[in-house]
Amino acid sequence: MEERENYVAVIFQTKANSAYEKPESTEVIYEQVKTEDKTWEAHPVITAKAPPRTRLSLVVAALVGVCLILVSVIIALSLNAAVSEHGRETVNVTTQNLQLMTERAASERRTEELTRERDRLRWTVGVILEYENFPVNKFCPQKVCRPCLDAWVLFQSSCYLFFQGQYGKSWRGWNDSREECKRHQADLVVIGSLEEQEFINNHTETYNDDKHGYWIGFSKRSPKDAWTWVDGSNTTVTYWTTHGAGYGTSCALSVPTVPPLASWSKVSCTMNNRWICERRALIKAD
Repeated sequence: MEERENYVAVIFQTKANSAYEKPESTEVIYEQVKTEDKTWEAHPVITAKAPPRTRLSLVVAALVGVCLILVSVIIALSLNAAVSEHGRETVNVTTQNLQLMTERAASERRTEELTRERDRLRWTVGVILEYENFPVNKFCPQKVCRPCLDAWVLFQSSCYLFFQGQYGKSWRGWNDSREECKRHQADLVVIGSLEEQEFINNHTETYNDDKHGYWIGFSKRSPKDAWTWVDGSNTTVTYWTTHGAGYGTSCALSVPTVPPLASWSKVSCTMNNRWICERRALIKAD
């Protein structure tokens, strides 16, 4: 019997990998079937291409991108926190340094104040010890101490007494004037600066005539001796008048009728005049 070759085309639809995916294509395979007077069922062989996982890849890529963004944000926040912490540490260090400088300056000022207070106390104790019987009630009435007694004038850290006797019988020679000052725990004035010279001139007045004045503590005991102050201090600046000096022993007289920078006159120590006493103030000036 002659064999017949029948060709059967069979198309099968394959199942998708998931409920939401469809195969892109279906391949049809022809198989030759040989039969003898009978028709045989063909058994097709179907091969389907697997679809790409497009959506899954997108999801993974999105997740990776989110992770990268989160990591970037975390790094940025960490850097910002580190910078902020460094800034706070810098501010704290600066504040501490300013506080230390302020405390040091306050401590130095306090030390200076205590040093001045100590010097004032030493000064006051020294003045008190100059008296055999310190007149507490006169210097410290109502328990409040004053630098100078009544009728004395304060200048810097000294008290000055300008004797103002109006009559000739109350005036004294240089030696007797000095003794009057010593009765007040003082001595004839020693002029050590231009400011003191101007102060003296501003507190003296003209009396009797233009030759009379006020005894100061400057003298020369003999023609061969040098001019010296009663406290033994050096002679640095003098304010002599332009007219001639007296003979013999000479003492300095401050004359108020002449300019202050040329007001010292050399006269006999026995001439009767007013005088100026000076002593340390009870309280030292700052």
